[in-house]
Amino acid sequence: MRKFILSGMMIAVSFTAMAQSLEKMQWFNEPEQWKIEDNSLSMYVTPQTDYWRISHYGFTVDDAPFLYTLRGGEFEVKVKISGDYKTRFDQSGLMLRIDHENYIKAGIEFVDGKFNLSTVVTHRTSDWSIIPLDRPVPFVWIKAVRRLDAVEIFYSFDDKEYTMMRNAWMQDNHPVMVGVMGACPDGNGFNARFENFSIRHLPDMRRVEWLKKNGAENSREAVDELTGQLRSDGYTILSGPRTTGDGCHESAVADPEGNHVEITV
Repeated sequence: MRKFILSGMMIAVSFTAMAQSLEKMQWFNEPEQWKIEDNSLSMYVTPQTDYWRISHYGFTVDDAPFLYTLRGGEFEVKVKISGDYKTRFDQSGLMLRIDHENYIKAGIEFVDGKFNLSTVVTHRTSDWSIIPLDRPVPFVWIKAVRRLDAVEIFYSFDDKEYTMMRNAWMQDNHPVMVGVMGACPDGNGFNARFENFSIRHLPDMRRVEWLKKNGAENSREAVDELTGQLRSDGYTILSGPRTTGDGCHESAVADPEGNHVEITV
């Protein structure tokens, strides 16, 4: 990240984020067999593992494979998942976790011979909701959007049209572990695959509202001033400035080495 001071205003300039590097993420309950190739994760899900707390079944388990990175603030995360599901409760998907008593997992779960879109929300005790699918699917996209004190969960079969499957509370202003998980409570393990995992930062909504009420109109002038400065330093202006849906202003530029840079105020 690069920072500039213009007219008393500090502006952060971030390089355009690509897919989150799986190699830089870390394991909780690392499985014996896994591989990362072309930023896709393949793993053999450890047998007799799950995430669940207390309710209905009376037991607590916290031992399934989970590859994660730590994120603060508001963000959108998504991944394409597939697996050789074959035993009751075989599952894979996204997970957002604060600690062992507070987490959300969402994805595909195999129950009674059918594929289900499944979400488990845990705050001391777990609850479980499913959307049965009328036929097996080769893959599904799962997306989670963390805003304020809520997480919205969506699914898609083409990464274009997304449908909400759950809206759940999660404590805001607290870092979360976010990543991909697989669990095999009843079986002997199965192969799961995770592709195109990405995380996109979202501007904090409370801050955006504050800016709208407290001089955000100056941000357009600040972006204009900064892009002019960068042009004189050998940068190429690619687009903008333009106004975003949250009231900010942004431009896209390329540095002398060709790296794309986004300027947002």
